[in-house]
Amino acid sequence: MPLSRTRHLICLVTDRGRLAQAAPGVNLVDLVAGACRAGVDLIQIRERDLDPGALTGLVKQCVAAATGTSARIVVNDRLDVALSAGAHGVHLRSDSIEAARVRDLSPAGFIIGRSVHGVEEAVAAERSGGLDYLILGTVFPTESKHPSHRLTTMTGLAAACALVSIPVLAIGGITAARAQDIVKTGAAGIAAIGFFLPDQRTPVDRHLHDRVSELRRVFDTCEAVP
Repeated sequence: MPLSRTRHLICLVTDRGRLAQAAPGVNLVDLVAGACRAGVDLIQIRERDLDPGALTGLVKQCVAAATGTSARIVVNDRLDVALSAGAHGVHLRSDSIEAARVRDLSPAGFIIGRSVHGVEEAVAAERSGGLDYLILGTVFPTESKHPSHRLTTMTGLAAACALVSIPVLAIGGITAARAQDIVKTGAAGIAAIGFFLPDQRTPVDRHLHDRVSELRRVFDTCEAVP
């Protein structure tokens, strides 16, 4: 199933290390399952330290958790794992294989995204073909990146959105308040790690439902179109 072009997209990116710090005892698959039930559109399994066998097993569990929901599971950069685990797609690094090549190797309806970090990179990625979406960032400072990491400005985000026709999701330092400004640039939605991490006081499902509902309210009232 292709990504929606009629509403803003919400993407959860996994990081089980940060999850363990934020909410010890919460299982990553439970987080993914809760996100699927809450209405997250896209879940990127980004666990780069796992060996292929362990990653494949994890992805299979996440795909099973998404069954019966509209959520789609994509695997960070590991096309082999995505295909063997039955994932809905793959999310490529900025320096990874060409998307057109991935398209030749994957089944119909397979979702292909790519990370980019600036306007020129976004334009070049779309021009090369084969992509369904881009994730652009880091837009705001985030725990996932060193403080010295170069940021993509909101001006750069707006320029990229104006120059490419495929959906662009912003990542980095996402909050509900910032999400409103982000989609007003023309972005198709947001991707985040920290925004979705639960704490130890709130049940996972309730936390994710509240986060997604908060974003949907912002998107529905900010008078921006996807």
